[in-house]
Amino acid sequence: MQASGDSTKAVENSTQHTSEVGEKRVRKAQMRPRPRMVWRFHVLPMLAALLALVGIAIASYPPMAQWFSQYKQSKVVNSYSTAVATGLDPSSEEQFTEAREYNEALSVGALLEANANVPRGVGNEDQGGFDYDSLLNVGDTGLMGRIKIPAINADLPIYHGTSDETLLKGIGHLKGTSLPVGGIGTRAVLTGHRGLADAELFTKLNKVVVGDEITLEILDQALSYRVTEIKVVEPEDTEELQAVPGRDLVTLVTCTPLGINTQRILVTGERVLPTPPETIEDLGAQAKNPGFPWWAIIQAAGFLLAAAYIWRSGRQPEEGPPAA
Repeated sequence: MQASGDSTKAVENSTQHTSEVGEKRVRKAQMRPRPRMVWRFHVLPMLAALLALVGIAIASYPPMAQWFSQYKQSKVVNSYSTAVATGLDPSSEEQFTEAREYNEALSVGALLEANANVPRGVGNEDQGGFDYDSLLNVGDTGLMGRIKIPAINADLPIYHGTSDETLLKGIGHLKGTSLPVGGIGTRAVLTGHRGLADAELFTKLNKVVVGDEITLEILDQALSYRVTEIKVVEPEDTEELQAVPGRDLVTLVTCTPLGINTQRILVTGERVLPTPPETIEDLGAQAKNPGFPWWAIIQAAGFLLAAAYIWRSGRQPEEGPPAA
């Protein structure tokens, strides 16, 4: 019994001694001054962060560019509607009369120029001495009107002609085809790019189906069309752009397949008369903004994460070895 008691006491003494030693070490460690942390520049973390930021920038560029493009287009169409509402000189009636006279003077429809990215007018354009660029030109801006396609949430400005500069801003009217003022025996042709990284334009035109509505707002009038036909044609197939006696048509044209552009999508609508009341009520309504720019949140988060990574990678004790 005596030996057992001595053994227990020895264990307790040993445990107490170990505890005291541990406490001394802890107190000593706590009393030891912490090394001062400093930040040093290191190439590898910086390169990794820069590469990550470049990747984020590349990935977010298309939605960012399209957002700004839609924002700018909404401002353009709103300015157009405001200018029309504040009064026109010459009057809307006079301009429509001149546009209809122009349409009567057209000798042939426009052609689709082969191997071009967009349809362009070529061939005979005898327009009876009219100045094409001055017709339906509000405030000398080159703006002819506004096109709405609810099925694909499109609300875009229409400009004169199909130059490269024009088609980067909006939709172009194909010179040599009827001006978009309606009328039996007319076919207005409107063209737009598809698949641009920085603008949506007619990118979703292939999603339009027969029965969808197309609205043209020209000056102070709204023209309603219903899609009746969708075709994919070769660039040299020009028959589909000719006016049809007894019909009031508009044809929207863009390229396909996306990114290859060897063929054309033709979306044709026929005039709806009388114009639906809701179309008239919506005439001149303000275009919707493109919505919240979520891409900005992604860019900001990426920048903050990259900055935090660079900062943490560069921190080290003042006397410590350089970071890898």
